[in-house]
Amino acid sequence: VPGAVNSRGYVNKCINLGWGIVDVQGDLEKLTGLTVRADNDANVAALGELWMGGGAGCDNMIFATLGTGVGGGIIVDGKTVCGVHGAGGEIGHVTLNKYETEQCGCGKRGCAEQYCSATGVVRMAKRYLAKNDTPSVLRDGAFECKDVFAAAAGGDEAASEILEQVYEILGRFLASIACVADPEVIVLGGGVSKAGQPLIDGATRYFHKYAFHACRSTRITLATLGNDAGAYGAFKLGLDEFGA
Repeated sequence: VPGAVNSRGYVNKCINLGWGIVDVQGDLEKLTGLTVRADNDANVAALGELWMGGGAGCDNMIFATLGTGVGGGIIVDGKTVCGVHGAGGEIGHVTLNKYETEQCGCGKRGCAEQYCSATGVVRMAKRYLAKNDTPSVLRDGAFECKDVFAAAAGGDEAASEILEQVYEILGRFLASIACVADPEVIVLGGGVSKAGQPLIDGATRYFHKYAFHACRSTRITLATLGNDAGAYGAFKLGLDEFGA
């Protein structure tokens, strides 16, 4: 479920679905007559990547999904961090900029997903283009996140400067999360991760700059399961809870 899910299967608001407090686990059990286990979608995807994807072989991992928003899953000693309200791993709503004037979808301002998501990259690009006269193919019309990466790969100076800002914010963001969870690996998924190695190299460069010294050796890598990560993770969740 794309919302905060506590250990009893209650969803504490699901903004994208317009839900308030919902006993999704209990309601589904009544409707189906089956035993149900509910969890946050990013947490389950994180389990999938830990089990069969980019975090395979590790017990401690941070999973960041950089898509329309920024989701996340934190795994410590093989188990996802849920928290008392089900909000454990909601890294996309860490405040990175207290001076931000635009509002995040969560209602706050300056959240990580306003800068590190696909929509965040586009937003930062539009801000840059509005403040600078640097020629760019991005000025030719509407563009998406992938177009910014493509332009930079093609030598577009403005696009390269925009992405350098994104890498700096992303690397600093991941460094801040790393000194809380101290993971073996940070796995990046979601649409933005399709940028591939340039994204990893850029984020890693600034991660090393901002990371606490004991966390600096943490590697950053790409997710490998794509849209199947949640399916793998849900299956693993069932195995761990109910057995084979």
